[in-house]
Amino acid sequence: MKKPMTVAWVLVLILLCMTLSMAFAQGPKSVEPPKKTQGDVAADSDSYIIGPEDVLLIYVWKEETLTKTVPVRMDGKISLPLVDDIQAADLTPLQLKNVLTRKLKDYVDNPTVTITVMEANSFKVYLTGEVKQPGVHRLRSETTLVKLIIMAGGFTQWANQKKIMIITKEKGVEKRITANYKKIIDGEEPDVIIHRGDTVIVK
Repeated sequence: MKKPMTVAWVLVLILLCMTLSMAFAQGPKSVEPPKKTQGDVAADSDSYIIGPEDVLLIYVWKEETLTKTVPVRMDGKISLPLVDDIQAADLTPLQLKNVLTRKLKDYVDNPTVTITVMEANSFKVYLTGEVKQPGVHRLRSETTLVKLIIMAGGFTQWANQKKIMIITKEKGVEKRITANYKKIIDGEEPDVIIHRGDTVIVK
């Protein structure tokens, strides 16, 4: 009666040994360094201007509690532990990095800060009327009227290309500009710079 039990135990031991040998053969998994985060705008960019609704990755080396993905509020500020509210709008990622580095020096030894714009939501222009793709166009920097029309797929057949309305702001005051697209294309007039928040109307 004992022999079947002995055979069963031998089989259990064989299976256990095989399992352990497979586990050791695989070895410990190596810990891969975190992949480089890709955002809409490269870290430390000195050309992109941060604005409301952008989403930023604030990375502070070896400081997990300070590493955050934060939205830029409508008042242009972001919130971070220790330093509370910081003005981010109207700064480049490089400028914001320098501001945060200075402020964190009171709490962290030699802080290493990286700013990446994960979502560039603030640089918007509004295009309406007789173009093939009207609507909100998200950009990364200022553009020109000609380039914007190209991005929108061009005009419809009913568009009045000689009288395009551009609503912009200068020092907080609304300003209306009329542009003649045909004269711009012919080199008779300079192209018009389209700024963040401008509205372009093609009738």
